[in-house]
Amino acid sequence: MTGSAHAWLCAGFTGDPGGPWLHAGFARDLTPEEAMRRIGVTPGPLGQDGHGVSAYAADGGTVLLERFGDGAVHDGIARLSAGTVAAVVRVTHSGADFGYYADGELITAFGLFSYRLRRGSDPDRLADDLRALGVDVDGERPEFPGHPVAGALALAERATGVHLSSAHRAAPVLTGVGRPER
Repeated sequence: MTGSAHAWLCAGFTGDPGGPWLHAGFARDLTPEEAMRRIGVTPGPLGQDGHGVSAYAADGGTVLLERFGDGAVHDGIARLSAGTVAAVVRVTHSGADFGYYADGELITAFGLFSYRLRRGSDPDRLADDLRALGVDVDGERPEFPGHPVAGALALAERATGVHLSSAHRAAPVLTGVGRPER
């Protein structure tokens, strides 16, 4: 995902006057149809005010974007990662966090402003990727430099190998509204 794609997501989803709201999921080697099925979203039109999930075919897999939804992407990320890897970036009025899963297992998760408070079965797995993105993981300021949401989106792309370009965003998108099974 290029800087312009990060800017598009940050401006389009986290700059809302009602407060930020973005659930972005990156799933390696899945089609949009399979990704939506795994998180329990039935394809169809978006709800009122764009409420719902959009699934974009991307290089390496699928990117799911949910705005003003029920948490289908965030809550379904473990199922989304079955047999593959997936990452989720969640930004709401109450917080911002990142999670990385492999084959249904939480590998690492942390708040965008508190990398030191990470959890998961291998919480340091993405440390080299974070360093490459400018995060001082061992220092006194272990958060993303600049815009933390853009940094987290870059980490999701890097960790999963799923790249959403402007050409992908311009292509037809699969949409739907639904609530995942818990």
